[in-house]
Amino acid sequence: MKAIAVTEQAAGTAGMKLAERPEPRAAINDVVVQVHASGFVPTELEWPSTWTDRLDRDRTPSILGHELAGVVTALGYGTTGLSLGQRVFGIADWYRDGTLAEYVRNLAPLPGDVDFTVGASLPISGLTAWQGLFQHGRLQAGQSVLAHGAAGAVGSIVTQLAREAGAYVIGTGRAADRQKALDFGAKEFVDLENDALKDVGGVDLVFDVIGGDIQKRSAGLIRAGGTLVTIVGPAEARPADGLAVDFVVESDRVDFVVESDRAQLTEIVQRVRDGRLRTNIGKVSALDDAVATFNATERRAGKTVIRVRP
Repeated sequence: MKAIAVTEQAAGTAGMKLAERPEPRAAINDVVVQVHASGFVPTELEWPSTWTDRLDRDRTPSILGHELAGVVTALGYGTTGLSLGQRVFGIADWYRDGTLAEYVRNLAPLPGDVDFTVGASLPISGLTAWQGLFQHGRLQAGQSVLAHGAAGAVGSIVTQLAREAGAYVIGTGRAADRQKALDFGAKEFVDLENDALKDVGGVDLVFDVIGGDIQKRSAGLIRAGGTLVTIVGPAEARPADGLAVDFVVESDRVDFVVESDRAQLTEIVQRVRDGRLRTNIGKVSALDDAVATFNATERRAGKTVIRVRP
């Protein structure tokens, strides 16, 4: 099968290669999926699991990508809840070969009225937003949320889920992102390059996708008992009278990592189906063009999805 593989961490995206790899076989309690579309998180090249297994042994060449949508082609012994030919979407295990390939192991049913490209754009962004807001941020109706990067792949879902939960959402980003953030449901918008962040006043929850100085200034805005949820690594600043939660896609140096959860994926995709949640897809490329897409220098707007099959 064709796959995007890497062998040298120091090479970055320039080290990505389209290669031929053996098709996977279904192990016990396992599933093989013919991938139709895959998402990709750029920071994956920095994850320890991309380069070593759980025993810290080198596992290169490794296949990139962990978000997928496709069709089940094989079931391992003991696998339940899925069937051959079923449309599925979800996240592959961090320490196993990923989804930027034509086949992948290991999901939630993908309804027939949801396109594979949409399905592949949801798992990491959707679960990051859901778990950050509701599990770790303990968001309640009537609270206020400062959603950084509100026009981005994660921030746009944070904005929509928080709004639907009854929160007052203040989005941030660049000036060009203002209308997009408002369209996703933010009640206010802060241009981080020109507006004063402190003018926001107190908020109950900050969802941080930026880090650095923005994170430090945001921590000072959190009300007593509030929460800073950051997905960019260990928090450099913490609220004076609140909680800071380090929450990322994959790392061994934070409090929590994103977990694949079938029930949550089902809730997320149902919101897409009934119009309560819109995905934020940017560039869609074919697998043969994936390496060039990831090495492009222009700013990415929204989620990049690789369409493995037409």
